[in-house]
Amino acid sequence: MALVVDKPDEPRFRWRLVAYSALATYVAAFLLFAESWAFGWDETYHLLAAQLIRAGRKPYIDFCFPQTLLNAYWNAGWMGVFGQSWHVPQTVAALLTIGAVLLTADFVARWFPTPGWRVPGAIVAGLVTGLNAMVFLYGPLGQPYGMCLCTLVLAFRICVRTPDRSGLGLPGCAGFFAGVAAGSSLLAAAAAPALLAWMLVYNRAGSRWRKFAAFVVGAGIPFVPVLWFFVKAPRQTWFNVFEYHVFFRKLYWPETTRHDLEVLTSWIDSGQALVTGLLAVFGLLYLIRGSSWPRTVKAQFYLAAWLAVALAAEVARAHPTFPQYFLLIVPFLAILAVAGIYAIAERLIEGARPELAVSIVALLIVLGLGKAIYNRRDEAKWGEYELLAAKVNQVTPPNAPLFADEPVYFLTRRIPPAGYELYYSHKVDLPPEERARLHIVTEAEVKQQVQSGVFATAVSCDDDQINNYGLKNIYRRSADLVDCTVFWDRKVNPPGGSAN
Repeated sequence: MALVVDKPDEPRFRWRLVAYSALATYVAAFLLFAESWAFGWDETYHLLAAQLIRAGRKPYIDFCFPQTLLNAYWNAGWMGVFGQSWHVPQTVAALLTIGAVLLTADFVARWFPTPGWRVPGAIVAGLVTGLNAMVFLYGPLGQPYGMCLCTLVLAFRICVRTPDRSGLGLPGCAGFFAGVAAGSSLLAAAAAPALLAWMLVYNRAGSRWRKFAAFVVGAGIPFVPVLWFFVKAPRQTWFNVFEYHVFFRKLYWPETTRHDLEVLTSWIDSGQALVTGLLAVFGLLYLIRGSSWPRTVKAQFYLAAWLAVALAAEVARAHPTFPQYFLLIVPFLAILAVAGIYAIAERLIEGARPELAVSIVALLIVLGLGKAIYNRRDEAKWGEYELLAAKVNQVTPPNAPLFADEPVYFLTRRIPPAGYELYYSHKVDLPPEERARLHIVTEAEVKQQVQSGVFATAVSCDDDQINNYGLKNIYRRSADLVDCTVFWDRKVNPPGGSAN
């Protein structure tokens, strides 16, 4: 009798090999990028806030921080374990972003109704999400993007399992992770009502009202810190969480409406955005009009559409808005894009074999990312600011007053003077007693303090500011580094003191 050995399913094995190879390559490249080149100016005040928290300062109460709080305390916690370096929060954010990519790809691998497309579809979903230019460039930063991506996809993955479960644990967890996303950045707040509405509409087991209550309670837990601060300091909390965004964000973008229109139409010039968006639209149309998929599976893909629309509407209304805000919708567009590429292949490629379709999408996505990285090749990096910070520490006595921006304060580990924790607050125009309560100094006050010789050292990367403040007349010595200038050895005596 001949021995019969079962042969492995060669196509499935081949696709799994491709998937694991792509995953390993992506993780290595993304972590390398996060630890070498990733940098965003706005992340610096988030990291400075975490550093101030480590020093015992309280957001809102002790310094201006117009954000919800979870990401700042999250960063502070990790820096308390591994040290106050930008590498720490960026590594954690990169891992969260990788988690979001894996959760997105795994959803397709588990739930796509055509078995032969599950692994190829997972590869497409992972590539479209992980190699999206905004996700790749901003996901590893110390801002809340990585946290929001991961928790939004987690909330989505949990929510799709709630319709046939009567228990309250899953609705509560879905609400909790949606709340964590919003508690890290209010840009993600629209996800919670979208998830809740879908859960109630498609519920098939258990009480809708009990699930509603469990979701709401779960979503409220991450906002306990903000509520605690509101009880302790209602005026400061209200200003940072609400008033600043409604009335003062646009001060640094005078032509805000024009700016927003340019951002909202920038997808026309992005090959990645066009490919992803068109495939997602095709996928949604296929689900609505031509698909014979089970209703339960369709409903899950519809939730991805609900989330994409809700989040896009919210971030589009931010005044001003920015392209990176839209990275929050990418995982959900990627899920729909898999349905879109399947629908196209089913009609145009005999036997609906995925190889060609997956290869074309992968090529377009990779080329789009390469172009985005190339276009940012000359932008600042953390390594450049580290050179600047080293010079500042060399010429500035310990505890001496320093005039600088957030990245230099963070890297030198020097506490900023009151009101200097956030550059974007200097144009806020409020009565003096209000500014004092909110820890805000105006541009005129900054200029007056600099020119009075209060600061032992001054750092500026803006030629107009150098000339306007007369820094060359205030300090005897200076050094140019990475397009910035460090000034020290004051000529002007500070009030009540003497020059160095």
